[in-house]
Amino acid sequence: MAKDKKDTTENSVESLENALTRTEQYIEANQKSLTIIVLAIVIVVGGYLGYKKLYLAPMENKAQSQAFAAEQYFEKDSFKLALNGDGNYLGFLDIIDKYGPTKTANLAYYYTGISYRGLGKYQEAISYLKKFNAGDLIVTPLAFGAIGDCYVELSNLNEGVSYYEKAANYKDNEFTTPLFLKKAGVVYESMKKYGKSLELYEQIKEKYPKSTEARDIEKEIARVKALQGQ
Repeated sequence: MAKDKKDTTENSVESLENALTRTEQYIEANQKSLTIIVLAIVIVVGGYLGYKKLYLAPMENKAQSQAFAAEQYFEKDSFKLALNGDGNYLGFLDIIDKYGPTKTANLAYYYTGISYRGLGKYQEAISYLKKFNAGDLIVTPLAFGAIGDCYVELSNLNEGVSYYEKAANYKDNEFTTPLFLKKAGVVYESMKKYGKSLELYEQIKEKYPKSTEARDIEKEIARVKALQGQ
């Protein structure tokens, strides 16, 4: 019994030694490749951190300082100055071109789209709004809704209502969801799709009774039901 135990122990030790030997042999045989891989990882990580700290961060600061004036013009509905600048500060179009990788440039796509909508240039507005990527609770559905507005202005009601519903269904909340449900309902009415319109109005009544859109929703529902019965 003791001998068997001794043999087992010796076999385990021998197996471990063999495993270690194979590992050492692998490392030795592949040392150059492993070193290159490790160095590549270090370079990539270091380069990314350097890019963010030494290149992207200063660019972000410059973009923000330039965007301040454009945002002021935007708030005053001076859309041409917001887009093109005033000679001293850049407009949103130049910020996109000059500071493309920054968060400020990404936001400039939204401002540019809304500015073009305000100027009645709906195709341009759609193009820029589709390039905007916020990913947050409020601004993203507002961008979708603005695209819907532009399509409706271009008499493309199918695309318009599609974007209104996309806006309404993006991260359900008490502000943008009922707003765009109502807009979608109005478009469906104009398309004489009263069943779809009624469905959205009733959704506002049931799920968002405290919203602004719910204040007169009973009248809207009654009117659509009357239209259905004609």
